[in-house]
Amino acid sequence: MTMILCCGEALIDMLPRPMAEGAQGFVPHCGGSVFNTAIALGRLEVEAALLTGLSRDMWGRMLEDELLRSRVNPTYAVISDRPTTLAFVQLTDGHASYSFHDEGSASRMIDDEDLPDLPDRVRTLFFGGISLCYPPFCDTLVTLAEREARRRVIMLDPNIRPGFITDPGEQRARLARMVAAADVVKASDEDLAWLYPDLPTPEQQADAMLADGPAIVLLTRGGDGASALLTGGRRVDVSASPVEVVDTVGAGDTFNAGFLARATALGLDDRAALLGASDAELADCLGFAAGAAAVTVSRAGANPPWADEIRQ
Repeated sequence: MTMILCCGEALIDMLPRPMAEGAQGFVPHCGGSVFNTAIALGRLEVEAALLTGLSRDMWGRMLEDELLRSRVNPTYAVISDRPTTLAFVQLTDGHASYSFHDEGSASRMIDDEDLPDLPDRVRTLFFGGISLCYPPFCDTLVTLAEREARRRVIMLDPNIRPGFITDPGEQRARLARMVAAADVVKASDEDLAWLYPDLPTPEQQADAMLADGPAIVLLTRGGDGASALLTGGRRVDVSASPVEVVDTVGAGDTFNAGFLARATALGLDDRAALLGASDAELADCLGFAAGAAAVTVSRAGANPPWADEIRQ
């Protein structure tokens, strides 16, 4: 079987919960955008692995246990005695803010010499999340993407979070290299506006991104659906799956996994096949991704669906 290798952070989200005596407590949950995408792929019965840093501490064992439970291969994780990244979440009027404990963490301190040689069965690499913001791992991921560009399918979700970016110019330059290496980029309107602030519309911004390297830009619009934009003005649109939304945590991560899972099932995990995909094939991938994301938003937290929960 072919494999998808997800490359990025794995961390523990500490979610607030009131205690019986009225104090504020926190409950640990496995998380990280790239971790969530790998989990979603495993649950969709796609052969998936995660390239990240895992600690030998109790939180690292918790993350590894969840990977195994969701059928994700942890072989490519770099194991160390460094601490696990902890993200304490504070909710104010429903909006989340984060306090990260990340200095010297297992998930962050990965450099070029930690990168594995990849077997041919790894046909697709996925990159994204806050791991693209913090050195040395962010620069290691650029090295890997550029090393494997045009040899394997590369998908990128920049998932811009301005609050995590200390030097916007440096981050735009880093992401420009990732975009140039990618075959597929998934982006929201907000991502495109941040990456291309001098262009007024998402369509113009997507055209600029296509000119920078990728063959396909996936534009997600929440409840308004998603589109695949390609060079020459070619466009494929799908509507969102109707669902009662509980929260949107992990929706984008599940969308990424759904698109890659369906592309793999259709044989589009080969670069030539993906770049030659028909409108019907792209619509199939987008529709499956939207359906998977709809299951995630219908329940609390980043809890991607298992394969038997997706309506075909």
